[in-house]
Amino acid sequence: MDRDQLKEHLRFAAELGVSGVSRDSAWRQRAGDGSPNRTEDAPSLTVFRSAADALSQIRTDLGDCTRCKLHALGRKQIVFGVGNADADLMFVGEAPGGEEDIQGIPFVGRAGQLLTKIIEAIGLTRDDVYIANVIKCRPPQNRNPDPDEVETCEPFLFRQIDVIKPKVIVALGTFAARGLLRTIDPISRLRGRVFEYRGARLIPTFHPAYLLRNPSSKREVWEDMKLVRQLLTGN
Repeated sequence: MDRDQLKEHLRFAAELGVSGVSRDSAWRQRAGDGSPNRTEDAPSLTVFRSAADALSQIRTDLGDCTRCKLHALGRKQIVFGVGNADADLMFVGEAPGGEEDIQGIPFVGRAGQLLTKIIEAIGLTRDDVYIANVIKCRPPQNRNPDPDEVETCEPFLFRQIDVIKPKVIVALGTFAARGLLRTIDPISRLRGRVFEYRGARLIPTFHPAYLLRNPSSKREVWEDMKLVRQLLTGN
């Protein structure tokens, strides 16, 4: 690991609340840990056999989350993410809606059905991609997430991205694009462009729910998805 990689690792650890490191060998392995997914001599990191195992651990770490106020504001369950743990393409939305809150799966309502059609239009299926949201719990009345809710939840999304290592991330809608890119630019200015993001190429586009209200914008989304397909195929 070179200096830049080490700095990035420490920055990421700080996002997860790690306040320091220790060279004490007692910290190198959990007591009684006989998991076959861990290397015997790993100094401080858990090494997993597969990305699916790593995602499962992130879900375990998330638990029945009570880290922000959303757990007390009517959420039914956590909506973690779904799809191929080794996907080249990842979609990131804003937050779960009502149907997602019931089923525990992102993008399963009307907007989700449209997203499925968008994915199929570039020759893929939902099983080929990974789908998640910036936050894992439904905000009341589907309001935009508050800044403190995003700050609390986004480290888990970062971990998902870093495990999956997608080639392309599609940010669905204004909130997801602004949140990931740390910008106040509107989606109309962001879409059609390609951004470097955590080792992937990030493409913002309109949210499927917006397309249900504004069908005329489907043409622009199709242009964005053709760009996604080009990046995935290397053409």
